[in-house]
Amino acid sequence: MADSKVETISRLAQWRIDNFGPSSYKKSDPFKVGIWNWYLSIEKNRYLCIRLFPEPSRASKEQPPIARFVLRISNASANNRRPLISPVHERLLRTGDDFVWSVDSTFHGRFIIDVEFLDLKICPLNGGEPSSTWPSDGMMQSVSTQGTLQCLSRMLDEAIHADVTIHTAEGTLSAHKAILSASSPVFQSMFHHNLKEKESSTIYIQDMTLESCMTLLSYLYGTIKQEDFWKHRVSLLGAANKYDIAALKDACEESLLEDINTMNVLERLQEAWLYQLNKLKKGCMIYLFDFGKIYDVRDEISNFLRQADRELMVEMFQEVITVWKPV
Repeated sequence: MADSKVETISRLAQWRIDNFGPSSYKKSDPFKVGIWNWYLSIEKNRYLCIRLFPEPSRASKEQPPIARFVLRISNASANNRRPLISPVHERLLRTGDDFVWSVDSTFHGRFIIDVEFLDLKICPLNGGEPSSTWPSDGMMQSVSTQGTLQCLSRMLDEAIHADVTIHTAEGTLSAHKAILSASSPVFQSMFHHNLKEKESSTIYIQDMTLESCMTLLSYLYGTIKQEDFWKHRVSLLGAANKYDIAALKDACEESLLEDINTMNVLERLQEAWLYQLNKLKKGCMIYLFDFGKIYDVRDEISNFLRQADRELMVEMFQEVITVWKPV
């Protein structure tokens, strides 16, 4: 059935229900978030009961999920979209009995249920600390051997035979022209032509902090840590664009696309426009308009539009027309 389908983007799942009577039961089609397939179901007697549970599978049996999430339910009418919002839940989910949100409400007919996953962890069956599935997504991998990576790390950390000094907004770092040149055509041009950087063996990167620039170098040397990448990915995106480091730019775009939410979607949209990130821009547009989250940022949108590029405003307006045109 058409109203059994759940649409997903980033960490958000949305179920649009077009016909639900005063005493009914519905179960969604499976939808994938993280490494698991999920179901939503609703049942209405005195209360509207919403359940979230993983599909019985080898993954959910051997790697049961600990989900941290929030639910929202709202009328499908564009004139009344203020949702009821659940508390933030975090619990181990195995079956349809592990989580039930009972809503004392008169919702019926057409309405929308959102599930926003804030984190998904794997519960170890043999004990130990649960591990998040998301920080490992897109983790920086290297084809170099571990021994080579250790050597590169020592070169960077101990400035072994370093031959270039980088001045950041907060201090200086030492690096190697060969590594920088191999990683970036912009750096290569600096040292190849008779520019001041070649003569002085000095580069000024004063639009980055010392810590974010060190994270950039650790990426170029193949020794970046995932937590550092996530912490500095916006700054890394600017550097990747400035120094034409295509792989880093793609990695930043994919990462920023993974955790769009109402708190950051407008900032992400501006970054997508600034750096010409079409996938991220499309994801933000879908989140705002197809998933109806424009209503949740109504207080911030006016200020955003006053500062937004004219062409971006035109694209947003066209998206509104496309999504809300009469069927």
